[in-house]
Amino acid sequence: MKMRTILLTFLVLLSFLSSNVLAQGYEFRVLANKGENQVKKAGASQAETLKTGATLAKGDQIIAANGAYIGLVHSSGKTTEIRTPGTVKIDDLSAKISATSSTTASRYANYIAAKMNESDGGGNYRSNMKATGAVERALTSAINVMLPNSVDFYGDNAIVRWKAIGEDNTTYIVTVKNIFDEEVAKIETDQTAYELDFTNPKLAQERLVILNVKVKGDEDMKSSDYGIKRLSNTESAKVNENIKGLKSEVNEETPLNKIIYASFFEENNLVLDALTKYEEAIEMSPEVQDFQDMYQSFLVKNGLVATAN
Repeated sequence: MKMRTILLTFLVLLSFLSSNVLAQGYEFRVLANKGENQVKKAGASQAETLKTGATLAKGDQIIAANGAYIGLVHSSGKTTEIRTPGTVKIDDLSAKISATSSTTASRYANYIAAKMNESDGGGNYRSNMKATGAVERALTSAINVMLPNSVDFYGDNAIVRWKAIGEDNTTYIVTVKNIFDEEVAKIETDQTAYELDFTNPKLAQERLVILNVKVKGDEDMKSSDYGIKRLSNTESAKVNENIKGLKSEVNEETPLNKIIYASFFEENNLVLDALTKYEEAIEMSPEVQDFQDMYQSFLVKNGLVATAN
């Protein structure tokens, strides 16, 4: 009889603990946040500041400010954005999300969330940058292109960026050559970025190109040569297989989803593809500082900008 009582007590306790664990689950995590947004937690009498990295549970309410941008990832892996001011109930938001689990998307969304907490647990990239003492600084004898000296590339369009030199009206010459030292592209620009389009007939057949940037009228101010190698058919097929699940779950045409794709490429050591997706996300929502901070953290982690000693 005693044994039966102990067993019954154990089962009741186990049921209690299980319900508590479930109650601690969350519906959404905040991956990006712009504006004086607030959250009113379930049962709370007052709202509090919404922070990047925060988790939101059933019964919570988001209070979006004017000009807000809030990027959320659901526990299923689906992403959603809030741009309209007003109160949004988490229960209502969850109801709009498909119940189908997005396992691949969830993996990379969690990858982003984990990076947010790497340094001080604050979920703030700006704090993490301060913690590592990371700063950009121009090289005194060359243009610093944000690329490894040699990099593999999977996609069709690549955005290459470099550190500005001199005044705002500086003109740069970007030259792209093939392995036979033949010029296949050349432009002059006052911008600090250039988009390589590998669907262009002049580049489509090139497996490896060499990119160089210099200041017009100053031969001493130039970058190193950077090799960009297109993946072979076999290598591309492998990436296609890996990315298939992500493409079936995530529509890429939002800035937050481009960050998800950037994380995929970063994990698969396709740095230029990742960099390009970060750039595209920022171009779509340049006002969202969290995207800028994620990008800077990525650049530092991959040694694409100089860091303080």
